[in-house]
Amino acid sequence: MQYSAHAPFVAPARQNSELWRLFLGLLLTAVVYALGVAAIFGLVVLWSGVDGAQSWLRELAGSAGPTGTILLLATFVGMALGPMLAVRFLHRRPVQSLFGPTSQLLRGFGLAFLICVAVFAVTALIPTPALTPRPNIEIGLWLSFLPLALVGVLIQTGAEEVLFRGYMQQQLAARFSSPIIWMVLPSAIFAGLHYQPEIMGDNTWLMMAAVFVFALLAADLTAVTGNIGAAWSMHFVNNALAILLVATEGPLSGLALYVAPISPSSEEIRPLFYLDIATTVALWAVIRLVVRRQAT
Repeated sequence: MQYSAHAPFVAPARQNSELWRLFLGLLLTAVVYALGVAAIFGLVVLWSGVDGAQSWLRELAGSAGPTGTILLLATFVGMALGPMLAVRFLHRRPVQSLFGPTSQLLRGFGLAFLICVAVFAVTALIPTPALTPRPNIEIGLWLSFLPLALVGVLIQTGAEEVLFRGYMQQQLAARFSSPIIWMVLPSAIFAGLHYQPEIMGDNTWLMMAAVFVFALLAADLTAVTGNIGAAWSMHFVNNALAILLVATEGPLSGLALYVAPISPSSEEIRPLFYLDIATTVALWAVIRLVVRRQAT
């Protein structure tokens, strides 16, 4: 499989591509992420005091309310900053190189956004009578949180794309020519970080399979386009719908306008995972076709 746009995307990573730099960069990212989480905890304590902060932190841990979900999304700032610091100080290359050319990134993001909205609008017409969503929060409250929530989802998805499809994919591709290394390995790690048996129960491996498929296809879009724009957009729309519009019961439902009356660990939810995988593949195929035609 040829990825002509991938070579210039990877080129900035080739000069200082030693694996020890990558491992140290990932360690730096973990430290910066942890410091970011600690900083948010500190701000909550300063704002509410030690006693008041306990209820805020319980809400953050469960992401059960709007504020807790916003705080959780804010913790991803550290995940975004980590790779940026790594490429600047360990790999001696510009931070912008993680994203790809700005004009191409914006065009890819915009095209993918329009395609995702169209495809998800079609899938929303598929009847699921047993999973009819129920209202979760009052629409006025939801609208008041919506601008900040959209920024939060943009940060969360952008941080993950910068780390996995930007930093890791670039640095591994600079050392190894095989997509099994630079595409499959980061995707497997990405899926592994979604291992949540305490929430997903027997559906854990099915959920991880869906995440792995998404990560592989996002890596492919990044290689085809030479930037993270299309992958970021697909990630953003998917998460925005799942976090802000219709969520399942449990964590990360605090900002959802509706909640599907079903547990993530129940057998009844399994058809939705298969639908999610099929929708992701359809999105990828259409986005890939459109962006390749735009590039020619």
